[in-house]
Amino acid sequence: MLPEAVLRTAAWCGAILLVAGVLGLGVWLCVVLKTAVTPLLLALLGTALLRPLYRRLIAVHVHRSLAAGLTCAAVVAVVGGATYIVVRALVDTGDQIISSLRHAAKSLSVHFGAAGTSLDDLASNSRELLGKFGGTAASGVISGISVVGETIAAAVLALLLVFFFLRDAPHAVRALRSVAPGRTGETLEAMARRAFRAVEGFMRGTTVIALIDALCITIGLLILRVPGAVGLGALVFVGAYIPYLGAFVSGAVAVLVALADRGFAIALWALGVVLAVQVLEGHVLQPVIQSRTVQMHPAVVLLALTAGASVAGILGLLLAVPLTAAAFGVIAELRTRV
Repeated sequence: MLPEAVLRTAAWCGAILLVAGVLGLGVWLCVVLKTAVTPLLLALLGTALLRPLYRRLIAVHVHRSLAAGLTCAAVVAVVGGATYIVVRALVDTGDQIISSLRHAAKSLSVHFGAAGTSLDDLASNSRELLGKFGGTAASGVISGISVVGETIAAAVLALLLVFFFLRDAPHAVRALRSVAPGRTGETLEAMARRAFRAVEGFMRGTTVIALIDALCITIGLLILRVPGAVGLGALVFVGAYIPYLGAFVSGAVAVLVALADRGFAIALWALGVVLAVQVLEGHVLQPVIQSRTVQMHPAVVLLALTAGASVAGILGLLLAVPLTAAAFGVIAELRTRV
């Protein structure tokens, strides 16, 4: 007869292997069925984000279908408006950014000799380089159009799913209990509610942080008289939903626009504004706000982002943290029932 400690260790190892196998199978199925899984996951995030607005409409006695429709219309208006503002700001300043980068390359050639000359040559010969790779770019147009079409189709499907998730949530809960085997319906419902509350808390906290970041950076850029400050603020707001990477990309765009229109000194001030806001987010907003919504250590967030990026790229970066929050919610619920 084996010692009890050995048996307990073997049982834990078996359980870990079983869970790892189930998770691996789930990830594989998600990759294979990504055309359907991606809109579903995006719809769950959208539902978690929009549910407070939907509940407010229901509280003032708006019909469930009409409330869900108004909520979806609101998100379309906000996303469409933000996209228009961002694109318009970037298009208006695109030529200025390129001109400023060429000027910076020439300045480097003056101060750093050969190294700067190579940068200057690269800038001056950019059109020739683009011409050489024009055939490759042209061959990618068709695939690019296909990707855009798939993205639009996924967005429309996700929006329709948000409508149904908002309107038919009680029916979904009853259906979940009905398909659960034996007496596990109550446990399964509790786990699902706990996971959804974790995702809802993450989305709510991220939205508050994104709004504060966008307002602070917009005000800073307006003070510096950087063109397209409102559009850049909208870009910061959207980018905040992708932790770390989104803030880096949106901040870099803001600094480039400042460099293009206002010069090197104002670009440094814009960089200071972006860095100050990131310090505020990392040391004040994240601990205060996210600790009340989702309790996850930054190391866990970084690991989740790395895993998500390796599995699904940019989409994985967007979904990694909320899915991890949902998993933590399920584990917390199970611990209360064991």
